[in-house]
Amino acid sequence: MSQIMKGTAAVFAAVILTACATTRFASTWKEPSAARLGKMKGKTVVACVAVQDEYLRHEAEDALTAELNKRGVKGVPSYSLLPPGVKDEALAKAAFEKVDAAAAVVMRPVATQAKTSVYAGAYYAGPSYGGFWGGYWGYGWASPYGAMAVQTDTILVVETLFYSLEQNKLVWTGLSKTTNPSKVGPFIRELVASAVWEMNKAKVF
Repeated sequence: MSQIMKGTAAVFAAVILTACATTRFASTWKEPSAARLGKMKGKTVVACVAVQDEYLRHEAEDALTAELNKRGVKGVPSYSLLPPGVKDEALAKAAFEKVDAAAAVVMRPVATQAKTSVYAGAYYAGPSYGGFWGGYWGYGWASPYGAMAVQTDTILVVETLFYSLEQNKLVWTGLSKTTNPSKVGPFIRELVASAVWEMNKAKVF
């Protein structure tokens, strides 16, 4: 993994905050040649979260598996099939085939961004210049310029991919941005819900 990706994975762990999160997909893509997926209920779908931190990977894949199970498929975390750091495609393929996996969902953090907003502490309501006493004097002291409020938001960019292992094709992918991501569970839940909505809109299923 490159130094950039190592840094991104580390920041991914650091930005799992307690603030409210908002997730939106900045871009999505659907494979034109892929067959529309039939009913996935009861089929095995492997949950993969590509981060180096194994503790974070387990937590995130467990959360992703739980969301898959809620939707009627049999979610299986990839860490339960493969030891850490396996990059051998043949070994991964054999492990997935052993559990008869029909699909795989991969989530990979690719970047973090900081957004700073500055809010002025005063407002302009239309001054009264007609008289000093009872006119401008009252207005001037009622709305002086105050200190600026500075707010910095953390935006986590995640790549989500849905592979049909039965077709051996990447069926759908999207790049999402989440502002101030929450703890792992709520963050994954929100991301999955947004991804499912986008895939349904694209008529993946």
